[in-house]
Amino acid sequence: MPKRVKDRRRSLTPVAGDLENRKGADRRTNERVLVDIEVDYKADDTFLFAYITDISAMGIFVQTNNPEPEGTRLNLCFRMPKELGGQLMELEGVVTWVNHHRPNDPQGRNPGMGIQFADLTSQQREEVMRMVRTFAYLDDEDEDGGKPIGNS
Repeated sequence: MPKRVKDRRRSLTPVAGDLENRKGADRRTNERVLVDIEVDYKADDTFLFAYITDISAMGIFVQTNNPEPEGTRLNLCFRMPKELGGQLMELEGVVTWVNHHRPNDPQGRNPGMGIQFADLTSQQREEVMRMVRTFAYLDDEDEDGGKPIGNS
């Protein structure tokens, strides 16, 4: 299981500029918020467990030392935190970029995979948006020393 970073500060990170010249996380067009949420995911016949460390309206980053290859379609299952009612979310996603495990990475990148949500219904999209907005609001009100929201 990957080491979870507990002192990472939640933040909304708007990204602007030329999308065509950016790669991976730098291609982000939606604000993201840092979280700590358990996620089960299935790729083909493999079931795995990891942690979502950030979420936006369009997708998530799953921290894992063994990311799936780009283009892999995943079934995602995670529970919204109690602050949001604890609803179970079952969504589809596609791996769009990967950070492979690099011991002593000079850039301090966490290993894992960026996953873009796929084929969301309007209700699912609304629930994801509500989650992101609520996390952003809780972050603004946060006085817990910057620990991620969720399963801390």
